[in-house]
Amino acid sequence: MEKIIIFDTTLRDGEQAPGASLNPQQKLEIAFQLEKLGVDVIEAGFPIASSGDFQAVSEISRKIKKSAICGLARCLKPDITAAHKALKGGRHPRIHLFLATSKIHLKYKFKKAEDEILDLARGAIKSARKLCADIEFSPEDATRSEREFIYRVIEMAIDEGASTINIPDTVGYSYPQEIYSLITDIRNNVPNIDKAVIAIHCHDDLGLSTANSLSAILAGARQVHCTVNGIGERAGNASLEEIVMALKTRQDVFGDFFTQINTKEILRTSRLVSNLTDFLVPPNKAIVGRNAFRHESGIHQDAVLKKRSTYEIMDPHDVGISSSQLVLGKHSGRHAFSDRLKNMGFKLNEKQLNQAFMRFKDVADKKKDIYNDDLRIIVEDEIRLIRPVWKLISFEVSSGTKIKPHAQVVMDKKGKVLTGQSSGDGPVDACFKALDKITNFKARLEDFRLEAVTSGKDALGQVSLKLNTRGSTVSGRGSSSDIVEAAVKAYIDAVNKLETK
Repeated sequence: MEKIIIFDTTLRDGEQAPGASLNPQQKLEIAFQLEKLGVDVIEAGFPIASSGDFQAVSEISRKIKKSAICGLARCLKPDITAAHKALKGGRHPRIHLFLATSKIHLKYKFKKAEDEILDLARGAIKSARKLCADIEFSPEDATRSEREFIYRVIEMAIDEGASTINIPDTVGYSYPQEIYSLITDIRNNVPNIDKAVIAIHCHDDLGLSTANSLSAILAGARQVHCTVNGIGERAGNASLEEIVMALKTRQDVFGDFFTQINTKEILRTSRLVSNLTDFLVPPNKAIVGRNAFRHESGIHQDAVLKKRSTYEIMDPHDVGISSSQLVLGKHSGRHAFSDRLKNMGFKLNEKQLNQAFMRFKDVADKKKDIYNDDLRIIVEDEIRLIRPVWKLISFEVSSGTKIKPHAQVVMDKKGKVLTGQSSGDGPVDACFKALDKITNFKARLEDFRLEAVTSGKDALGQVSLKLNTRGSTVSGRGSSSDIVEAAVKAYIDAVNKLETK
């Protein structure tokens, strides 16, 4: 098996994402975690860019012992000097030089001919090689460069001492077959290519960075540039977690390759980078997104409960996630619902389960996420020892700053539909008075409490109250994402208990 070298550029290219700036201490914290993750090379920054970047590269170089530490430099003497000074004292220093080679860059950015670019690169590599044994060279915008020129540049770079040649898809322009062809052509047309490691650096402007990186590996690249969570310039870089887990998961395709990444540290690393950069991970992000190992569809949930691999190609434990989650929502089925209730300790008969499931579906249509506390309230609300005499059919409330609150409530009593209307001091009071007209109970409200069962603006609200009538006091409870409806249900619950006394 051949090792794929993981070159992490979260602290350099990743930090270049607008808004993702990190201070030296934050960079060091991430570097320690990257070392724990098992990254081979950490590109710690661009030392000439700022005093903060220089400090970060210097400190990381001195304190990280296992991973090689890399500093970026243009093919300019001040850049090379700054990179060398920042990396001094490190166990495994590397200087990464880059110079654009595409016609568009030569014409508009440098206004130089190919031979001039070749001479600039040659001089820079010679200078850097005298200061550092490990030199990586990147012909920037390689995928849009003339291939014959690329071959000349790479051959020269290796002759001058570069031991790694990185092929950047700088603007995310390429696609997998094109990348495969480019790497293959480089291997076939650069006579000394066997003296260097071929690396690949892909951006995600067309959403192809991971696919392009994997294609490059199949073609002969043995080092991959990537970032945690795929952060980076514009649309970002190839995602470390996606590349590593693709190699691990698709052994039928990539069985000849391995990485030294400790995949169980992936989630921890992802969260650290997200927290320190303030770049939230999208819920649908592959591998580390909140929904990556969550299932809501009833069909999926039923199959996963029977055999996890029916809908999961990876074991969540492998990336540091404790377990898959069956998320209860409007798409969930009875199997997942029943399984969750059993795990919560509820033992329901078939009739009770059906009743609770219908109530669950009603709630799920109104709120996105159903939590265990929601389920507890649903079950306790719906599974009663008494058979209700009064059932709510509907209610309507009109209320506002310039109108007196008014309510209309429609109830069912043993198949008979009754309607009551009333005004009140507020929408809840209007509903209660309308209920009194229908039921003929003249009850006094002694206690009223409202609390949110779970968090979020769509949380279930639970109302607990006490009614006193005919010298008796009874309690009632109701819940809904609509607090007026929760209050109405609590009132009806108390009235039903009064009916049975």
